[in-house]
Parts: sequence; C-alpha cells; structure tokens
Amino acid sequence: MSWWTKKKNEGKAPKASLTTVPQHVAIIMDGNGRWAQKKGMPRTYGHSVGVDRVRDAVEVCLETGVSYLTLYAFSTENWRRPQEEVNVLMRLFQEVMSRETPKLHKNQVRIKIIGLKDDLSPALVRQLEESERITAQNTRLTLNLALNYGGRSEIATAVKKIAQGVQSGTIDINAIDEEMISANIFTAGQAEPDLLIRPGGEWRISNFLVWQMAYTDFYFSELYWPEFGPKEMIKAFEWFAKRERRFGGINKGGQPG
Repeated sequence: MSWWTKKKNEGKAPKASLTTVPQHVAIIMDGNGRWAQKKGMPRTYGHSVGVDRVRDAVEVCLETGVSYLTLYAFSTENWRRPQEEVNVLMRLFQEVMSRETPKLHKNQVRIKIIGLKDDLSPALVRQLEESERITAQNTRLTLNLALNYGGRSEIATAVKKIAQGVQSGTIDINAIDEEMISANIFTAGQAEPDLLIRPGGEWRISNFLVWQMAYTDFYFSELYWPEFGPKEMIKAFEWFAKRERRFGGINKGGQPG
C-alpha cells in the first residue's frame, strides 16, 4: 500500500514503463477554486482537496525516480485574492507542513522553500524553516514549494545580490554571466525543469520559474488540479517520454530543431 494512500489502491497510478523520466518536474496547481465552485462548494474546499493531489504528485515522483519536484503553491500576485481565502491558505500551509513533514522525512524527501518569506507570518516561517531543517540531508527527492514566489522577483533578488558583490569589490562586473545568475536564484544547484505541468485550462506560465524554464517542455490539461490524479501524472510523463529534446541542435534525422 502507498505510504500516503488512505485506502488500498485508492487513486494509484498504473505501473508505467517509461523510457525517459524527467529529472525535474514543475507544476502550476491551478483550478482549485473553480473546481470547488462548480461543485457548489466554497473555493477554499478546492484548496483542501488539492493537498491530496500534492501527495499523489510526490508519490508518483518517488516511484518513477524524479529528482526534483517544484510546486507553485502561492504567487506574489495571489495576495490580491479575497482576504478570507488568503487567510485559509496560510493556515492550510502551516497545518500541512506540520502534519506531512515527518512522512516526507521518512521517505527521504528534502523540503526547500523558494520565494520571499518577508510577507509571511512569523509562525508560518518558523514551521517552514523547521521542515527545511529536519529534511535537509534527504536525497531521494527535493520538493521545492514556491510560496510567495514570483519569477521576476526571483531574478531581481539575484541581480541585487550580484550588484552588492560588485559594489563591495568581490565580483568583477565582467565576470557576470548566465552561470552566475543561475548560482544566485532560489533553485541554485538544481537541474532546470524538464517538464512543466499546468492543469486548469490556462496556457501560460504565470510568472513561474521564468529564468529556469528556457528549455522546458510544457504540458497543459483542461482538468482542474483536484482532478489531476496519479493516472494523469503518468500520462504527462508518457507524453514527455515521446518528446525529442534538441536544445537548439538537430534531431536524429539531421533536421534543425
């Protein structure tokens, strides 16, 4: 039985024989509120059900050998949502991290928070940092939680760090290159995403991993995130396995990419 499955074989993905597995998967967990409203429920109900899909995504990544999973949990733009919904989300983040960290740790999952912690409550920041500390040495899967995250603000933060180095004389301005910027973003040292999955029917990246996704393959689904279970994850992985990633080169037949 799955270590996170409530009932035997509930929602489990079929065993898949994948010829290629993405090393780094990024997911925009979109459509929780719309899914709930279609069912006549408050938007916050969709966020609670969305947590079950997070468990599924982690499990699929563990079973298939993915090294990095990055989840877009709360963007810098999400503060514009109704205050009641934001408050529920913040409480949910804290409760979920407190409850699930021991399970993640047991399964060798490393938790890393990417984003700006300044606007988060002190209690939530303490819980996030405790989860990071407990799981820091785990190596089976790195779970990046993008919380109060924006791709442009991430780049701006990296540029500020580099500019401070130039100002202090520790960085030569002529030494600034793509590698230096990559070394100063939130996901420094990690492989860039191979596959972006976005449920919810939207066809955009919404300020997510703007620097990192220069060569990422995008998989879009009309399903809402609460509907995107293990079988759908495997479908996305199977789609990815058929892709030929040329990175600006030529394909096997000698045609340009």
